[in-house]
Amino acid sequence: MSKKNAIHMLQNMSPTQMQSFIIEEESGKILVIDGGNVEDADHLLEKLQEITGEEVPHIDAWIFTHPHSDHMNAFFTLMENKPEAFKFEEIYCCFPSVYYLNTCKTEEKPADTLSTFIRMSPLFAERIVTVSEDDVYKFGTAKMEVLRTVDCSIKNNHTNNASMVFKLYLGTKTILFLGDLGVEGGNKLLETRGKQLKSDICQMAHHGQYGVDEKFYRAVQPDICLWCAPDWLWNNDMGKGYNTHGFQTVIVRGWMEKLGVKEHYVIKDGDQKIEC
Repeated sequence: MSKKNAIHMLQNMSPTQMQSFIIEEESGKILVIDGGNVEDADHLLEKLQEITGEEVPHIDAWIFTHPHSDHMNAFFTLMENKPEAFKFEEIYCCFPSVYYLNTCKTEEKPADTLSTFIRMSPLFAERIVTVSEDDVYKFGTAKMEVLRTVDCSIKNNHTNNASMVFKLYLGTKTILFLGDLGVEGGNKLLETRGKQLKSDICQMAHHGQYGVDEKFYRAVQPDICLWCAPDWLWNNDMGKGYNTHGFQTVIVRGWMEKLGVKEHYVIKDGDQKIEC
């Protein structure tokens, strides 16, 4: 296995949006962030085998940002169908309660993904690390600093706003992972930790649209943006042409242009690798 610091952002294997990252640390540590949908499971495993050079790849940390199917179903699929094909040390997460998610009136069956995780948890219960704000975890030379966990005072966009936010220090770069954080969670985080948000690389919230707002990104001031956006979402085009639908992606792209961001990595272009 080559020794390098790199972020691997995986493309979607179905038409839907998803989020899946593999972090490669120079001493050989491997981190997975989320993982994607059911259809993304095999590709995730193949990439892990390719990156590690191992037939049964070893994952040092599996990090979940929040309990949505397009972030967690690949993990469930591998656990149910190919549990012997990979190994992992620990799962890092901080999920709200099923009750809290079920109080969301705007999302259909909001607690389904969390309920699946709870159902499967006896298989790995002793390896679950429930993170808290200000926790710091080290994986070789990489460092994960938790800036935000669940805030049950937020009564809108429940599951997305339950996203864990953390800053990853990898090589010479800092990467801010926002999951699917919404405006409400972003505003609270900006108030409490605005000075800590500045990062070299930013994973764009909620696939680059209907996530945090422009003033939040001004505090981050990234040099590089990571977009977990398929072509239709990147171009706001559901079949009638460029920027003809209701997604905000093109608007958010404009915000980044105003900030002077020159480098964008988008899953519509396939698997992406960013060396750090």
